[in-house]
Amino acid sequence: MPTTTDRTAVLARGTLALGVEEEFLLLDAERLAPAPVVDDVLDRVSPALRASVRHAYLRTQIGVAGPPAGDLDALWRSMGLLREGVADAAEAAGARLTAIGACPLTGPDAPVADLPRCHRTAERFGPLAPGHGLNSTLVRVGVDDPELAVQVLNHVRPWLPVLQAVTANSPFHQGVDTGYASWRSIMWERWPSVGPAPRLESYAHYRHLLDDLIASGVVIDDGMLQWHARLAADGTAVELRIGDVCPSLEDTMLVAALVRALVGTAITDVGAGLPAPAINQQLLAAAHWRAAHDGLEGLAVDLVNQRPRPAWHLLRRLFDLVRPQLERHGDLEIATVLMSRLRSHGSGAARQRAAFARHGSIDGVLTALTEATRG
Repeated sequence: MPTTTDRTAVLARGTLALGVEEEFLLLDAERLAPAPVVDDVLDRVSPALRASVRHAYLRTQIGVAGPPAGDLDALWRSMGLLREGVADAAEAAGARLTAIGACPLTGPDAPVADLPRCHRTAERFGPLAPGHGLNSTLVRVGVDDPELAVQVLNHVRPWLPVLQAVTANSPFHQGVDTGYASWRSIMWERWPSVGPAPRLESYAHYRHLLDDLIASGVVIDDGMLQWHARLAADGTAVELRIGDVCPSLEDTMLVAALVRALVGTAITDVGAGLPAPAINQQLLAAAHWRAAHDGLEGLAVDLVNQRPRPAWHLLRRLFDLVRPQLERHGDLEIATVLMSRLRSHGSGAARQRAAFARHGSIDGVLTALTEATRG
């Protein structure tokens, strides 16, 4: 049996499988109000895509999960087909598919999806997810050695607030600008199992913590562990759920490429015997708050020197750090182009605020987002 070091070398030389999941808001096509029509939309999804489309937590939400791919272009194509196909199904059901982190409108809370796990969650935790859903992006990178995967979690921690800032796409809530770039992140932190992963000693340590959380009743099952970085339930991948759903697929693919390159960089560092950076847990939590507040257009906490720096500077530092892995996976050219476009267009939060300034209404923001969702 290969040792962890042997397997590290093999993984570092190869292509890491990459997968993405996204959640969306469903809006009534005429009134631009949240529409609890997820079951109607699912009924209209084409058979070719149905296995990749699912319920989220509320009936005003819907989720998609693209098949894992080694090639970013292949993942892009499959996610594009999913966005387009579900948008078509939503229109057939009188709704619009909208990529937004949190619903910006007022109104009664949406009912949970009619699934046993959703009802069980609602009974135990009550109205922790008010409104019409908190929509996120999950990036999954294949690492099939759990011991190695745990070490990867330790190594990527300092960079997750930067990626969170990239995805910020929910500045409005109940019709007003919250002052935060990602209000979804603030609402999401109310769940008891959400937050930065702690520094972990081993896979046994990870498993022990998760089992204790389940035994305490704070977590229902493995899937409800919502650390910003965790292991897949079957132990074959590292999963990062740190950001809002991105307004366009270009943004999602940039995040996916950076996440895979960051994981690849961590694998290389583990193989070289480099220790994970020592990051204070409270400071890490503060950096995530700053990312939610400022987004990409403001300041971020530099976890190396504990000082605020422009978020774009830290994103550029991350890009330079993972450049060898972007090149290894064939993603460097497209990631460079997407970084340039993101710099030009701004984050989702910036685009929403610009749309509001143009149109003077939340409806104008939602219309712009609906168009961007389909691409």
